[in-house]
Amino acid sequence: MKRIALFLATAVLLAATLPAMAGNRRTPVVEAVEAVSPSVVNITVVSTTRTGGRSPFGDPFFDQFFEKFYGRQQERKSQNLGSGVIIDGREALVLTNAHVVASNGAITVRLKDGREFEAELVGSDADFDLAVLRLKNASDLPQVSMGDSGDIAIGETAIAIGNPFGYSNTVTTGVVSALNRPMQTNAGSFGSFIQTDAAINPGNSGGPLLNIDGELIGINTAILARAEGIGFAIPINKARLVVDELLSSGHVSPIWLGVFGQDVDQAVARYFNLKDLHGMLVAEVHPDTPADRSGIRPGDIVVSMNGTPVNNKDEYLTRLFNVTKSESLTMTVLREGRTVTHSLKPQVLDKDRAMDLVRTRWGFDLADRGQGSGAEVTAITPGSAAAKLGLRPGDIIHQIGNRRLRSGLDLLNAFLRNRMQKTVLMRVQRGRNLYNVRLTL
Repeated sequence: MKRIALFLATAVLLAATLPAMAGNRRTPVVEAVEAVSPSVVNITVVSTTRTGGRSPFGDPFFDQFFEKFYGRQQERKSQNLGSGVIIDGREALVLTNAHVVASNGAITVRLKDGREFEAELVGSDADFDLAVLRLKNASDLPQVSMGDSGDIAIGETAIAIGNPFGYSNTVTTGVVSALNRPMQTNAGSFGSFIQTDAAINPGNSGGPLLNIDGELIGINTAILARAEGIGFAIPINKARLVVDELLSSGHVSPIWLGVFGQDVDQAVARYFNLKDLHGMLVAEVHPDTPADRSGIRPGDIVVSMNGTPVNNKDEYLTRLFNVTKSESLTMTVLREGRTVTHSLKPQVLDKDRAMDLVRTRWGFDLADRGQGSGAEVTAITPGSAAAKLGLRPGDIIHQIGNRRLRSGLDLLNAFLRNRMQKTVLMRVQRGRNLYNVRLTL
């Protein structure tokens, strides 16, 4: 009887202490996850690809010839998994990574509560790696609370939620390891990312990075292969600017400042009496552009942008590709031994001006084919780099640098990314043949 009484007394004591223990376990991380996880979604994209007789040109005319050699085309379905977060429950808008939905397949979004919706792509931008989806026939949706990535402190708690390897609503925690990190991707070096040691695995892409208050401070976008404890997220302040453009036009407008430049080599350093080879020499400033209006002139050495060092022309382009049309920036230059800082508002580069620049610098005119596969050369400027290369009207350019040409917007971005290169790699179709050629400027 004494043992039974002791057991019952112990049980009563444990029961009395359990609520207090549970309360102690309700940390800010637990509360943040409970608040946000209903708005974190699992994204599945099912796309159909054809194998066999399809030509690399995406043209039915060539497909019939390839079919003779490689057999009749067959359809194959592939599936891509990723994460996203609902940023507007009333409008049923989901923010995710562009690479999650890049296959242009059928998009299905599943919520934590088990509901599934078809989704349409509102807009995406590969450079910023962001896309906005709209859920069809959806109502009564949760949404995440927006934070401010401008006041993030290195060392503060970071919470990642996503669907790594298909495991829905997986939570990992860590800290903000660094800020304003550039990252190398297949398309080049981009951005000013948030670096975190919260575990981000395949399938986490597009999911939210939260602060301790459960506010959205970033969109998880990448991990480094063979690295542990190193993940990256797009700051939410930048993402919101991109979202605004995607909602208004479906894409992010290409911008420029009107500057052409070159790396600082030994000859430039000697001529301008520079102590090192860091910076970009301004070689040309186009009239009626932000650089022209701000007072930047040829001979200036660009040394920083928005307070971040610029060591060469590639870094200049990297910094610029991380700016949207609605932002302002500062650019510091060396001029006659002193530093001068200029404030600039980027200018949208429209198609007509871009084509004028392509004609002037590269020596050819291009026209959209309207088939989503390349642009046609319509004219060659005598004596130009294109003429020396041997390009001819009727040639089809499928790729410039690492940018495939599917639309006029692709041409704008390809020109902006490669306009300062001395050699531009292009993929050109002439007749039934496909060539990789180098345009030397």
